[in-house]
Amino acid sequence: MSDPTDESADENALGPLQVIGSVLAAALGIQSSKNRERDFKRGRIGIFLAAGITFTFLFIAAVMTAVTLVLNSSGH
Repeated sequence: MSDPTDESADENALGPLQVIGSVLAAALGIQSSKNRERDFKRGRIGIFLAAGITFTFLFIAAVMTAVTLVLNSSGH
C-alpha cells in the first residue's frame, strides 16, 4: 500500500509547462509574487536549475545564430 503523503506530493508537483513558464517569466523579470511563492513551495530546485541552464544555452545559441546570419547577409 502506498503512502498518501507521496500521492499528495505528486498532485502538488509543478508540471513541465508551469516550470517552463516560470523560468521564462523569471528570465524576463515579470514573474508574479504568487507564482514565485508557488514555485518555492511546490517546485524542486533541480528541475529549475536544469530548466534555467537549458534556457540560457538556447538563448545564447539563438543570439549567436542571429548574429552569424546578419553578418553573413551583410557580406562580412
